[in-house]
Amino acid sequence: MQTADFDFELPDERIALHPANPRDSARLLVVRPGGTPEFADHTVRELPDFLSPGDVLVLNDTRVIPAALGGVRWRGAQATRVAFNLHKRIDESRWRAFARPARRLDVGDVVRFGDEARVCLAAELDATVTAKGDAGEVELAFSLAGPFLDAAIAAVGTMPLPPYIASKRAVTAADATDYQTIYARHDGAVAAPTAGLHFTDALVARLDAVGIERRSVTLHVGGGTFLPVKVDDIADHRMHAEWGEVTADSAAVLNAAKAEGRRIVAVGTTALRLLESAADADGTIRPFVGETAIFITPGYRFRAVDVLLTNFHLPRSTLFMLVAAFAGLDTMRRAYAHAIASGYRFYSFGDASLLYRRS
Repeated sequence: MQTADFDFELPDERIALHPANPRDSARLLVVRPGGTPEFADHTVRELPDFLSPGDVLVLNDTRVIPAALGGVRWRGAQATRVAFNLHKRIDESRWRAFARPARRLDVGDVVRFGDEARVCLAAELDATVTAKGDAGEVELAFSLAGPFLDAAIAAVGTMPLPPYIASKRAVTAADATDYQTIYARHDGAVAAPTAGLHFTDALVARLDAVGIERRSVTLHVGGGTFLPVKVDDIADHRMHAEWGEVTADSAAVLNAAKAEGRRIVAVGTTALRLLESAADADGTIRPFVGETAIFITPGYRFRAVDVLLTNFHLPRSTLFMLVAAFAGLDTMRRAYAHAIASGYRFYSFGDASLLYRRS
C-alpha cells in the first residue's frame, strides 16, 4: 500500500493545544465497523457503558520524563543555542536525540544545558555530540551517568510536548501533569501514551464499579512516534524500536480472560503494539521484556486485542495505519471525516475514539 492511501485533510483548528478539563469530559467517538449505527458520539466518562463486566483494560504505565532540553553549543568562545528532544537511551550516559537545528552541530561539539551561571550542581550538565544521523538525529554523551544523569535531566528538562503543540505555544507548568497519565509508574517515556490522558480517578471508580478489570504493561514511548513516514510504499518504512515489558503475572491474567471469552481492551496504540508483540500466533500472550519495532498495517491479523481506545492521529502516520488495520481503512476514513465535520479535537490533547475490531 502507498502512504498516500492514509492521507486526509485536517483543518489546523482541529489540533488541540490543551486537554479537556476534566480529562474525562473529552468526546468519545464509538466506532463499530459494519454496525448500525457505525458511529456514535459520546464522552469518555461514558466508557463503562460500552464495556462488559470481566473485560480487561490494559494500561501503559510508562512515565514521561522531562526530555526536552535547551542547550548552548560552545566552539571556543562562540555560543549557539540548540534544542533537543531525547528519544532513546543507549546506555548509562548516552542518549539519542532530535536536535533543532541539527545543522549547527558537528561531531565533537560540546553542549551545555541548564543553568549557565552554574548556580546549583543539579542544574549542571554537559554533553558531547558523538554522532549525527538522519532527520536531525544526534547522539549525546553526557558528563553524568545513571541516576545522577536522570536527576540532572529532571532538573534542566521540560515536558517533551509533540511538535504540533510545541510549535504553537510555550510549555507551561500545567503540562507537567497534563501530559502524564494518573497511573504513570515507570520513568522512561519521551512521549505520553495519550489515550490514557483521559482517565480520572472518578472514571476509574466507575470502571471498577461495573466489574472492568485493569492490568498494566510498560512501553516506553519514543520520539519516533512523531516522525513522518517519508517513503511512498509503506513496506519500506522502518519503525524506531521501543522498550517494553509484559510481566508473567499480567500475561497469565490476560490469557485467563481470553480463555473465558472476555475481551482485551487496549488503552492506546502503545499498549496494543506491546500486547501484539508479546502474543503467539494462537493468541497466547507471553511474558515479554525487550524492544519492539512492530509495524501494524492493513492486512495484519490481530492476535491479542479486541477493542482499542485511542486518540485521533496524524494523516499519513503509522498510527493512522494501525487503526485502519484494526477497524478497516474505509471505516476509519469515514470515522475521521465524521470527527472533523463534528468538531472533534485531534492528537495528543484531543478527543478519543473507541474502536471495535473489524470481524
